[in-house]
Amino acid sequence: MAASSRAQVLDLYRAMLRESKHFSAYNYRTYAVRRIRDAFRENKNVKDPVEIQALVNKAKRDLGIIRRQVLIGQMYSTDKLIIENQEKPRT
Repeated sequence: MAASSRAQVLDLYRAMLRESKHFSAYNYRTYAVRRIRDAFRENKNVKDPVEIQALVNKAKRDLGIIRRQVLIGQMYSTDKLIIENQEKPRT
């Protein structure tokens, strides 16, 4: 993988993780983070430049979907789950 392609993929990975952490719903947020990590790990050994470009294009579309869903989720927010309201133990 070329250095510019590697940098582009890493930027895309970080952007997807950053955006998915903005989901207001806990379940969507954890699912999105887990799914992004799994998908990138699954494809980390791809060497074919054409296939890499196809995967990058798909990830860019998915990033757009994540951004749109985050906005929609913020418009129709719900109460937080009990698991989200737990305070961290003080040391």
